[in-house]
Amino acid sequence: MFLYVLKRLLQSVVTILLVVTIVFLLLRLLPTDYYFTEDELMKLTEQQKHDRLQAAGFLDHPLTQLVRFYKQLFTEFDLGTSRRIQANQPVISVIGSKFEVSMRLGLISLGISLVLGVCFGVLQARYKDGIFDHLGTAYTVFVNAVPSLVTYSLVLAFGARVLGLPSMYSMRKPELSSILPVVCLSIGSIAGYMLWTRRYMVDELNKDYIRLAKLKGMSTRSVMYRHVLKNAFVPLAQYLPYSILLTVGGSLLVERFFSVPGMGPLLTDAIARYDTTVVQGVVMLYATLGILGVFLGDVLMTLIDPRIHLGKKGGTR
Repeated sequence: MFLYVLKRLLQSVVTILLVVTIVFLLLRLLPTDYYFTEDELMKLTEQQKHDRLQAAGFLDHPLTQLVRFYKQLFTEFDLGTSRRIQANQPVISVIGSKFEVSMRLGLISLGISLVLGVCFGVLQARYKDGIFDHLGTAYTVFVNAVPSLVTYSLVLAFGARVLGLPSMYSMRKPELSSILPVVCLSIGSIAGYMLWTRRYMVDELNKDYIRLAKLKGMSTRSVMYRHVLKNAFVPLAQYLPYSILLTVGGSLLVERFFSVPGMGPLLTDAIARYDTTVVQGVVMLYATLGILGVFLGDVLMTLIDPRIHLGKKGGTR
């Protein structure tokens, strides 16, 4: 197990560095004019532009720039300075302020989604083909069939007009203005956890060991929670860390819809405004979250189910 974890950690680090390196070199293929704002392009002479680019190191060989980038990252934990999103501000500060907002909303919505989704999925499996199962299935189909923007518009209309909740996020009232974004973030996740919990539990209910447990006189409640839910939760647990880490990274659609100053719109804004240092930082963050989430999912799965062993010859068992 230890050797497997060490191997996967090394693979994860190499993958993250590879992704960041590719993005870094691709960004260096952009024309140097994107380094300047429109006003600077009109006011500066060619010599002044050349001097600025040379001072910033953009005229150096791309590999030289890459080595300098990693040296600053590993020795000073410096990702550079934003030029357009927040002029002359460290990229870490730009990302940190937005990451905090997305993390708070993401963790709250994930907690709500996990609790409600798993509970409702258990009830659907226990009362399969009953009225509750049909209602849960209808909800899942509705969420997956209706475009997200339509769903968010319905939530916004009901929350703002009927309940009087803020329609836009406000830093002055973060608790109250976070309600509608959290609801929108939770709607789709609840349906997903309901669907997969029900599916995995129904599969477990049809296995021989469940029939044997019932023949031995175990109550339905005991069978559902001691055996079925535990085994059905194993595949869900594999993707739980991945969901947590990506959720705290922000949601582009929801944060745009409610004007939340989070991570969601940051990458698209940085690309649109050619803020390459911010693009590099956000890509590194998302690559780290995604790869680390997959790794932690495998480890969590082995902790929940001791029958699964990682790193053995022949693969995962």
